[in-house]
Amino acid sequence: MNYFKQILRFARPYRIYAILNIISNIFYALFGTLAMVSLFPMLNVLFGNTVPVKVEPKWEGILKVKEYSENYLNFFVTQKAEEGNQDVLIFMVILVISMFFLKNIFSYMAMYFITFLRNGVLKDIREELYEKTMDLPLSYFSEKRKGDTIARITTDVLEIQHSFLSILELIVREPLMILFTIFAMLLISLKLTIFVFIFIPVSGFLISLIGKKLKKHSDNVQKEQGYFLSIIEETLGGLKVIKGFNAEHIFGGKFKESTTRFFKYGNSLANRQNLASPTSEFLGITVIAILLWYGGQMVLIEKSLAPGLFIVYMGLAYNILTPAKAISKASYGVKRGNAAAERVLEILNASSPLEDKPDATHKVDFTTDISLENISFKYEDEYVLNDFSLVVPKGSSVALVGQSGSGKSTIANLVTRFYDVNKGSIKIDNFDIKNLTKKSLRDLMGLVTQDSILFNDTIKKNLLIGRENATDKEIIEALKVANAWEFVKELPKGIETNIGDSGNKLSGGQKQRLSIARAVLKNPPIMILDEATSALDTESERLVQSALENMMKNRTSIVIAHRLSTIQNSNLIVVLQKGKIVEKGTHEELISKNGVYQKLVTMQSFDQ
Repeated sequence: MNYFKQILRFARPYRIYAILNIISNIFYALFGTLAMVSLFPMLNVLFGNTVPVKVEPKWEGILKVKEYSENYLNFFVTQKAEEGNQDVLIFMVILVISMFFLKNIFSYMAMYFITFLRNGVLKDIREELYEKTMDLPLSYFSEKRKGDTIARITTDVLEIQHSFLSILELIVREPLMILFTIFAMLLISLKLTIFVFIFIPVSGFLISLIGKKLKKHSDNVQKEQGYFLSIIEETLGGLKVIKGFNAEHIFGGKFKESTTRFFKYGNSLANRQNLASPTSEFLGITVIAILLWYGGQMVLIEKSLAPGLFIVYMGLAYNILTPAKAISKASYGVKRGNAAAERVLEILNASSPLEDKPDATHKVDFTTDISLENISFKYEDEYVLNDFSLVVPKGSSVALVGQSGSGKSTIANLVTRFYDVNKGSIKIDNFDIKNLTKKSLRDLMGLVTQDSILFNDTIKKNLLIGRENATDKEIIEALKVANAWEFVKELPKGIETNIGDSGNKLSGGQKQRLSIARAVLKNPPIMILDEATSALDTESERLVQSALENMMKNRTSIVIAHRLSTIQNSNLIVVLQKGKIVEKGTHEELISKNGVYQKLVTMQSFDQ
């Protein structure tokens, strides 16, 4: 129930629809009960059980409502008979039809209003989940499968809509229907109603036994769904490798194993769930059958209950079955929804260690330097940076080199605050970046990564991520700086050309030049280049390197380089080994030292 309360907060903006739904449901329950009760006058007329009453009865309070209703009915029929009007039966039929018509009108209105609430909550949960997913640090998702996150945003949220939010429909309508019906039953026969209530707790206990393991089964289904969505996502992302290594059977086997488990869990959940409806109906009919026996004795032997009233009473008793079944199904829905809500709220309630401080500074310019002061950092148990210090003055280009695992890319992740340092501090113009808003910090930086991350959209839309309000002229200028205009202008639609999923319609060099153009268009004072040329062939590398040199003019740059030929003109080259600085200086100074840098240059020259 705790999860339900947390999900219910999303319904607050739509409370007007909830109020209108409640009002409609009150009238639905009222007319639903009156529809059954309205059969009694017609049955009395049919059975000829009306007693002539010539004086209009007086209202003597709620306790005598039954006697008043019967007397008024008899008075009405007597009046019609004296007027010579033989259409009493037609009037009774119209009365019954009117009650059922009003019941169904209000039923539709209740469903109409709840639809806006349900879909509104669904929309808001999805939007908040997406925003939270964007806000959480990269470290949160490093251990999670993408498919599992996708499953939470799609299928789990739908499960909440179908299970939790269906309760909102039932929370007023069905209990009110039962309440009004029981009130009518008590008026007809107190003795018979007490007899009914002996059996209802027994039925409720038996139904509750079925639903005890639903949450566990549902949790298994949702986890498995996340797992096979991950397999699909990995398969689509790695089709070249899978086909190239003839590994279709490996991934096919993993997928079949997952869907087999899903089949097993799904069957177990559905069968237990499907048992609810027939069980509640059978128990309800059993109660009705016992009622027929006990009530029949009251009509035929004791003569304490009129036949017409007994038939109406039986109709009312059966009228309780439908809402009772709906409530029992809803209780299973809560258990099923609990599992989905738990998975969704795990993301929504996750706290980000990178959240802006309440008094965080919004920095708009960069004036002096970037300073990394005695920083240490670890992703898990072992430190990848140890007591690392470096100053990058404004306008200078600093290159970080070293073997894989030396901590180069980690520095880029820390400066952009994708992660926070464990010890020490990173400062921009003597402001600790932890005290700056993430938005203002990242507004000062442009990022070009080893993997050209592009999106399934036009070239123009991909570049506008850098600066939303840029003109076409500015986009073309950025493409020229990045040496990309030469191929973009040859495309059928120019900057309006769609580049496909992850930019797969382009070559590696073309994709990387678009990434550089995006950073150029943003025009930030600080540029972070994380192995921007390492995945390219020699010709593409020359074009990209030329583009990078164009972009770095008059800018502060931190360049993480694998290919040392690309950083020879840097103001400072820092050589890392196991998270520590082992050498630093210009290209010529480091070559003359004949140390670690010289060995790296020699190895690359030999490799080439």
